[in-house]
Amino acid sequence: MKIKDKTSTFNAYHFWQLLKETSFPKWILVVACILSLLETAAGLFVPILTMSLVDGLADASLEVSIILLLAFTFLIQTISSGFSFFFMAFMGESVVASIRQRLWKKILRLPVSYFDEHQSGDTMSRMTQDTNTVKDLITSHFITFITGMISVVGSVILLFMIDWKMTLIMIISVPLAILVIFPLGQKMYKISLNTQDELANFSGDLGRVLTDIRLVKAYHAEESEMKNGKKRIRQLFQYGLKEAKVLAVISPFMTFVMMLVLVILIGYGGVQVASGALTAGALVAIIIYMFQIVVPFTQLASFFTAFQKAIGATERIQGILRIDEESSQDQFCVVNPVQNIEYRQLTFSYHDTPIIKDVNLQIPYGKTTAFVGPSGSGKTTLFSLLERFYQPDKGYILLGDINIAQFDLKSWRSQIGYVSQESPLMSGSIKDNIIYGIDRTVTDEELKQAAIFAHAFDFIQNLPQGFDTEVGERGVKLSGGQRQRIAIARALIRDPHILLLDEATSNLDSESELLVQLALKKLMAGRTTLIIAHRLSTIMDADQIVVLEAGTITGSGTHEELVESHDFYQKLAKKLRADIPHQINL
Repeated sequence: MKIKDKTSTFNAYHFWQLLKETSFPKWILVVACILSLLETAAGLFVPILTMSLVDGLADASLEVSIILLLAFTFLIQTISSGFSFFFMAFMGESVVASIRQRLWKKILRLPVSYFDEHQSGDTMSRMTQDTNTVKDLITSHFITFITGMISVVGSVILLFMIDWKMTLIMIISVPLAILVIFPLGQKMYKISLNTQDELANFSGDLGRVLTDIRLVKAYHAEESEMKNGKKRIRQLFQYGLKEAKVLAVISPFMTFVMMLVLVILIGYGGVQVASGALTAGALVAIIIYMFQIVVPFTQLASFFTAFQKAIGATERIQGILRIDEESSQDQFCVVNPVQNIEYRQLTFSYHDTPIIKDVNLQIPYGKTTAFVGPSGSGKTTLFSLLERFYQPDKGYILLGDINIAQFDLKSWRSQIGYVSQESPLMSGSIKDNIIYGIDRTVTDEELKQAAIFAHAFDFIQNLPQGFDTEVGERGVKLSGGQRQRIAIARALIRDPHILLLDEATSNLDSESELLVQLALKKLMAGRTTLIIAHRLSTIMDADQIVVLEAGTITGSGTHEELVESHDFYQKLAKKLRADIPHQINL
């Protein structure tokens, strides 16, 4: 997702708006600020007490109370600083946790079309790197900036009381520093945006490669991916150098300003002390105050850099938070799945490419409907529309007489069981995958029965940890047939009324296919079943067969009816019966 370049002021508004919308203990912020003010106030008293200490030593009239008061001031400053740092760190972690919870909730509710268009690594970058950037500003820079500005104001007021001429010398350096810092801050903001975008792209490539590492190795694509990775890393290196160039100007410049002012103050102050116009203690106090003014301005450069980075991160976070969630209705109808499903005048396009064109179809309740047709004819898209992964451009999908868009999304999807060719499994145990998504307690007996009906219990009990066996990332520790049977057990335990089988027996050896077929028969019994299949036996057993070509239904009926009346289906049936490899994917 590309972020539009906007003014810093506009982006800063969104940053503060994001903080306002987060939930964190507000009293923590108040306590942290009070402690920081106490630390700053104690720090402002140190030069005054030091002045009295130096002058007392020079006049041989040092009072013990000055030493005790100075020690007490140091103690207050140290304790308040420590607690202030902890509370600000706590607040920063709370803010980031709140932002991450909002992002996590939003990501889980984003439409499937978002994930079609964005790499997973890019989204992961929003959740991790961008939120860390916001946390870094709050915990490491925010309170330092606030106390630093208070320290500057307090120091200037006290300096005017000690010697207004020397105070003016220091104040002259402030506008000079600001003139340099702010333009460089704008440049840092642009660099930060580009860096964060490139980091997201790099994370996306990394996630893609790690997810499909077997494909990379099987097709000897290591060198190709190495080139892609080097290109990303080189780009990140270039952005890092650009950032370093900006910092290479800011840091030495602030050091130069500080040293220049220090030299002038010592030179001018030394003359004043020699003439008796200024005490030695006052000169020491002025120099300490100078550091209390200049150091915060040095930190201001770091704060401004971190602030610009946080603004860029906020834009990217807000980019996700602004996306509309999956559509649903304010008032929901109660799902009564014991009814026919109807596709009525359904039309759907993807990126302006027509996929489904004016489809009209009745799916009888409790019956099996098989879909056949060439690859890309829209079979899987019909399934996706039924699951409400996408919204049709025109037309409706009805359950009985009710548009399925009027049902609560969670309630509607809970009526559907889906078993696909890929049989995706999550990292975790076999048990975790079978009960995945179920929001009730599942007994061991239910788990066992689901595995038995799915013809998965025999191989599960032969595993060392049984149901607690880890399946690995995407189920790599199991065979294809085992993954399919786990997916069927998962569908069985949900007890869905509507069943979607998307080439559920493809790419399996004959023994695994037989077991999966037996499991599917158990699963299909008494349910409204929609099948995309390439096995003739599966197609022939269907109560209704629908032929889909280029997004249009060109025929429907039983196997016998279509063999007699549909040219494409005749050719297809002959090829399947002869078991000859062909290019038509059902």
